[in-house]
Order: sequence, then structure tokens, then C-alpha cells
Amino acid sequence: MNKRLCFLFTVMTAVPVALLGQEKSQAPAAPPANPITASEKGVYSFVSSAVIGAAQKMPEENYSFKPTPDVRSFGQLVGHVADASYMFCSLASGEPNPTKDIEKTKTSKADLVAAVKDAVAYCNKAFDSMTDVKGSQMTKFFTFDLARLTLFSLNTAHTDEHYGNMVTYMRLKGIVPPTSENQPGQKPK
Repeated sequence: MNKRLCFLFTVMTAVPVALLGQEKSQAPAAPPANPITASEKGVYSFVSSAVIGAAQKMPEENYSFKPTPDVRSFGQLVGHVADASYMFCSLASGEPNPTKDIEKTKTSKADLVAAVKDAVAYCNKAFDSMTDVKGSQMTKFFTFDLARLTLFSLNTAHTDEHYGNMVTYMRLKGIVPPTSENQPGQKPK
């Protein structure tokens, strides 16, 4: 019995010591060079991926769907998000807006999905050239003086707001939005 207890004691103390030794041998991850910019990009990446997923998932025949006559159609929402992304991200980067009027000129699903993907790629490029120091520089937004990184935050908030609209439209059409799809190990929603 004593030998079993000694063995059990040895195992019980050796395992935590071994695990502790493994933790110490792994170096902590270095913080990003521009943590505020990296954080903003991470949130935008999640939200913009949801919008692209919704744009791809909604069937072409529902791109003209409006829950009421006085709101944008689903397709117009996609175009509006693309237009706004170009506007916010060009202002943040200090460049002229390269693309305008997507909402007014594009109507097909293929064109609108491509446009929102291009707008997101443009914003990601703007993020890639941003630093926390550059992001703290003030710039004009209508009548406001805002930090460049604040423009990225506004774009993310605006994109998320309209993703919420897209979710409602999809639900009204009986379609599960991308952020509600089942993840591995989850029960169906």
C-alpha cells in the first residue's frame, strides 16, 4: 500500500511540475508593433467577413427585396456598405476615394459581391499601411476633426449596423445569416 501511495504522490506532483516547465519554456507572444491598429483591423475583419458572407449567401432573386418600400433593398445595402467602406478608408489613409456610387450603379449579385469584396480589400490595404502613430493624426470628417483610426472605427460600426439590417432581411426570407450558422459541436439554431 505504501508503494502505491508513494507512486501516486510522485505522479501527482510530477505532472504539474512537468506542465509548469512546459509553460515556462514557451516564450510569451510579442505584442504587435501597432496594437490599436491591429485590434481595429481584427474587429473589422470579423464584421466585413460577415457582410461578405451574407452577400454571398443571399440568393440573387432576393437582392431586390425590401421589407418596406421606404428602405434600401438587400442589394442596395451591399452597395451602400461598399461605398461607405471606400469613403471611410480613403479618408483614413489620406487618399482620394477611388470608387463611388456602387449602390446607384450596380444591381446584380455578382457585381455587388465583387464590389463589397473589393471595398474590404481596399480597407485592409489601408489598415496595412496604418500605424498607431499615423492613426492618431487628425483629419477632417465633414465638420469634425477626427483621428484617422477613428474613421476606421466608424467604418466598422457602420458596416456592423448594416450587417444587422442584412440579418433581418435574411431572416425574413428564411435564410440563416453567416454569424448564426452552426459551428462545429453546436446544436442547430
